[in-house]
Amino acid sequence: MLQTLIRKLREHSRLTAEDLVALNALSHTVKKLKSNEDLIRQGDDPDVSAVVVSGMVARYHLLQNGVRQYLSFHMAGDMPDSQALFIDKMDHAVCAIGPALIASIPHKELLAAFNRRPSVGFAIWRETLIDAAIFREAITNNSARTMPARMGHLFCELFYRARASGLVEGNTFVAPISLVQLGETLGMSIATVNRTLHELRASRAVDFQRGRLHVGNWKRLAEIAQFNPGYLHQKKPPL
Repeated sequence: MLQTLIRKLREHSRLTAEDLVALNALSHTVKKLKSNEDLIRQGDDPDVSAVVVSGMVARYHLLQNGVRQYLSFHMAGDMPDSQALFIDKMDHAVCAIGPALIASIPHKELLAAFNRRPSVGFAIWRETLIDAAIFREAITNNSARTMPARMGHLFCELFYRARASGLVEGNTFVAPISLVQLGETLGMSIATVNRTLHELRASRAVDFQRGRLHVGNWKRLAEIAQFNPGYLHQKKPPL
């Protein structure tokens, strides 16, 4: 179950044989989440950290009027709540986007592993820093880019990360995000989501239908989106 985490950490960090032994020795429990089921709610004080084994989850803020602002999406190998190791209460929620399988590791075991193998702690800390970089890029994306560039940039990021993690088949990645959730991520109405999708399809760079993201022309999509993957800090770019 933890091989997905090891693979993900190796995308940006060097791990020794001893580090791998420490990671594989971590105990964990496994939970299946239904689509839209919360893994963590705002205000929770969890004593475990989750690893996405399969499927996809999302971080979101829940507003008082019930509206959600999705902050980021996480796929196999990601630790969507690793910040909980360092803060008292969660200031956001995490839910499944489609069915997902989650492995939960006790904080006390992770912290003990950090003491024994500081390089493991550095790798997981680097994971949280990359999350912060994704948040910064999302702020820029939603405030400074045109609608086609905004949507195209999210598609580029998801596809790039999925390809690095071996989750792309051909040029297609399964991302069961609804059009409503897409709008709540990008600050768009449903009408704008549909109009923007139509514009991107017309470019033949990308298509997104029924939770499947298909990239027809990566170079063209990256140009439309003004996408520079440097903020993802991967050692070996997959594209």
